[in-house]
Amino acid sequence: MKPVRIGDRGSAVEDIQRRLRMLGYDLGPTGIDGVFFGRTAEAVRAFQTERGLAEDGLVADETWAALVDATFTLGDRMLYLRLPHFHGRDVSVLQEALNALGFACGAIDGIFGTYTEHAVREFQRNAGLVPDGIAGDDTVRALVALRHVWEGKDPRSHSAARTAPVRACEGLSRTPIAVGGLDSDGQRVAERVQNLALAANPDADLTVLAPEDDTCEGFSAILRICGHGTASAVSGRPVVRVDAPETLAARLLTAVAAARSDCPQVVVELGEQGVNDELSQQRAAVRLLDAICFVFD
Repeated sequence: MKPVRIGDRGSAVEDIQRRLRMLGYDLGPTGIDGVFFGRTAEAVRAFQTERGLAEDGLVADETWAALVDATFTLGDRMLYLRLPHFHGRDVSVLQEALNALGFACGAIDGIFGTYTEHAVREFQRNAGLVPDGIAGDDTVRALVALRHVWEGKDPRSHSAARTAPVRACEGLSRTPIAVGGLDSDGQRVAERVQNLALAANPDADLTVLAPEDDTCEGFSAILRICGHGTASAVSGRPVVRVDAPETLAARLLTAVAAARSDCPQVVVELGEQGVNDELSQQRAAVRLLDAICFVFD
């Protein structure tokens, strides 16, 4: 971004002033006036000092990113495990709520890592929600409804913190697996499976193949993912349909065993609901990676 500095005016300055005010900085009697001067410049320098940033009074990329992180509120965006990890005030609030409710996140560091994802899943199971580890609208609403229980309470993590099944899956690092799409829907989910695997286990040996790449050598298994109705165009490979998430792992295990080769190739067909948005794509990736860990651990 173009640095915002003393003397600048306009909407960018107003946005900076709003965020500073949200954080409790005094902007003086003029308040949010779109003018970068006086109290606004002082507030920027104070923010930079508190965050360990260069105290230059300029709002460039690093200071702007820190301002945005500090002013996210829970529910502003969907949170889930990925690389790079989500981080910000909204993640800290999520961690504080989950820890206070008894779902251990570990240290409250504002980073949506593996402990936080596991805690979200456990909370979702407890609340009767889909346990996908994604802090979306339904999960945030359930947490907000319990605000009177967790707000202001001790958010220290519990000693019972443990990693989620994916995190404990040694198969991700010892078994070379490839995933790829047979169509655009499948490719988007395949890329998210790899991202999620690496966020869960940095040593994961999971490769994404391009749709036209028919490579088989060097992999213990290849999963080709496709949208609903596409699997019928593929012959000679076992097909696993993701229409019953609770049986996906068992179905995938059966399909891999049925392939009977040094490099089993299995087609995974996504459900009728499709994967047209970020939530459905991430949810499909979470379910599939959990199934992969079940099969290859």
